[in-house]
Amino acid sequence: MTFPNIDPVFLRLGPLEFRWYGLMYIIGFISAYFIILSGVRRKGLSLTKDDVADLIFTVAVGVILGGRFGYILFYNLAYYIANPLKLFAVWEGGMSFHGGLIGAVLASIFYIRRHKLRFYRLADIGFLAAPVGLGCGRIGNFINGELYGRVSDVPWAMIFPGGGPLPRHPSQLYEALLEGPVMFLILYAISRKVNRDGVVVWSFIALYGLFRFLLENFREPDQQIGYLFGGLSMGQLLSLPMLLVGGLMALYRLRRG
Repeated sequence: MTFPNIDPVFLRLGPLEFRWYGLMYIIGFISAYFIILSGVRRKGLSLTKDDVADLIFTVAVGVILGGRFGYILFYNLAYYIANPLKLFAVWEGGMSFHGGLIGAVLASIFYIRRHKLRFYRLADIGFLAAPVGLGCGRIGNFINGELYGRVSDVPWAMIFPGGGPLPRHPSQLYEALLEGPVMFLILYAISRKVNRDGVVVWSFIALYGLFRFLLENFREPDQQIGYLFGGLSMGQLLSLPMLLVGGLMALYRLRRG
C-alpha cells in the first residue's frame, strides 16, 4: 500500500502553522473533558465543570512536560544535549508515553491534594479517558510518518518517507487501535462491572504494558538505541514492569475492596 503522505500542517495562516499532531492532542484532551465530566457526575463527586476543566489543564501540562522530557531522557539524550534548541520543538514529534504517564500522575496528585479528593476515586475516571488521547496521538504519529514499523511483506505494508525503500508495518495504526478503542472498551466494561476503587487505574497500566510489549514486535526500534538486553527494545523494557506491577496491583485492589 502507498503511504498517504498527508501534509503534517493542516492549516496555514500567514506565518502560523497548525499541525495534525497538535490537533490530535487537542481532540484527546477535549474528549477526556467530557468523559471525566460524565464520570464525576455518575460518581457524585463535588466537582464543577470549571473544576474538571482545571483538572484537564493541569494533567495536560503534566503529560506534555513529562512526555517530552521522558523522550529526551529515555530515547535521545545525546541528541538534545548537542541540540538544546530542539528541546521544546514538540511539534516535530518526540514524546514518550512512559514519561507522559509519570507527568500525568504527578499532576493528578497535585490537583487531588489541592481539592482534598480520594486519589483512586478520581484517577479511575481519568484513566478511563486516557485511551482516547493515546489513540489520537498514534494517529498523529502516522500522519507524521514517524514511529513506523519493521520491514514486512504483509499486503497492507507501506513505504514510509523516512523508512527507506522497503514496505513496513503501519505499526502506528496497530497501536492506535489497541491503545485507543480496544483498551477504552475493556476499561469501560471493568468500570461498570467492578465497584472497587483503583482497579481501572491498575488495569490501564497492565493493559498498556501488555499491548505495548506485544506491538513493539512490529515497530522499528529507535535508530539511536536499537535492541537492548535480550533483544528487547526500550519500549518493551519500560512496558514489562507496567504489565507485571499493574496486573498484581489490579488483583490486589480487586480483592482488597
